[in-house]
Parts: sequence; structure tokens; C-alpha cells
Amino acid sequence: MRFGVVILAAGASQRMGRAKMLLRWRDTSVLGHLRNTWGALEAAQICVVHSASDATVQAELDRLGHPKGDRISNPQPETGMFGSIQCAALWKGWDPDLTHWLLTLGDQPHLRWETLKSLVECAIINPDRICQPALDDRPKHPAFFPKSIFRELGDASEANLKEFLTNRAASISLQPASDPGLDFDLDTPADYQEALRRFAD
Repeated sequence: MRFGVVILAAGASQRMGRAKMLLRWRDTSVLGHLRNTWGALEAAQICVVHSASDATVQAELDRLGHPKGDRISNPQPETGMFGSIQCAALWKGWDPDLTHWLLTLGDQPHLRWETLKSLVECAIINPDRICQPALDDRPKHPAFFPKSIFRELGDASEANLKEFLTNRAASISLQPASDPGLDFDLDTPADYQEALRRFAD
């Protein structure tokens, strides 16, 4: 398996009041931590979907030394997360040798290494299936997609990712996990302080 990573970073972070991607996490930013984590998990290509008008995320990518060729500009971020996913699925800059793609939310720096590693292993064992971590049998993010299904996302008729996955439930393998971070949403300043307290050690 040779996989690419899509980091979804085009959200407006309205409830947080400032860009989530730039929040401090351990010795870098949330965005830097996500890049480092997936790099250590041997992703072949890591791309960031950002709002075309968001200069702050682009400046952070510059600071992190993230290649300009691995940035996907979403000209209509108001279409939401699924619009960013479709931008990534239609993007022409992917390494042609990739076999899988990992879609990760931009606000999940708190997930355990073991959770992500086991998800990679699930995708290796089930190369033709969508793989998601599951907490108490409930599917969570992030999610792995084989090439054939990832490409379907580009022109999917579904309204959102949840509907897309529901319509392909027979093609999903769940990887059981006990990670409490899978049930934690990083949306508000209070959430951020809680995440630092619980997960950032």
C-alpha cells in the first residue's frame, strides 16, 4: 500500500474564534503535528486542502516548509467539508502510484498513535475496502479509501461524506479502538483547553 493523506484545513473555525490549524500542539501547531504524525506513519504524499482566501494557513504551511505542490486550494470553502473532499478527489497533483487515500479532519491532533497505526494496518489487510476506526461499534474519522472509491468522491451525488459512506456501508471495514479522542470534538476555546489537559502530553 502506498497512501496519500488529505488534511482538511479549509474550515472557518468560527466557534473557535481563531484558526484551529494554527493552535499550539506539543512542540508545533495542530497542522504541523498532523503533518509530522502522518509522515512518521510513512504516508507517500501529504496534501492540505485550504481556503483559497485564507492567508494564515498558507503562511503556516510556508513556515512548516510544506511544498507548494502539495497544497490544494478550495475556491468555495463555504460548501463545507464535502466540497473540500471533492476538491481533493478531483485534484490532478497526486502521485500516480498511490493506491489509497486517508481523509483526516484538521482538528484531530489528539488521536493516539496506536489508533492511527492500527487504521493503517486495517487498510493494508483490507485493500479494497474503506477502513474507519470504530468506538463502541460507531464509525469515526479519519478514514482510508482505496483508489477506486476515492475517485468516486469527486463527482459523487451525495450531499455529504456521511451519506456517501452510508451508501457504501457494505464496503466498509471497522477497526475497533478504545481511543477517547475519537469521541472528542475540538470546536471551541474550552474544547481546546480540555484537549490540552487530556491529550497533549
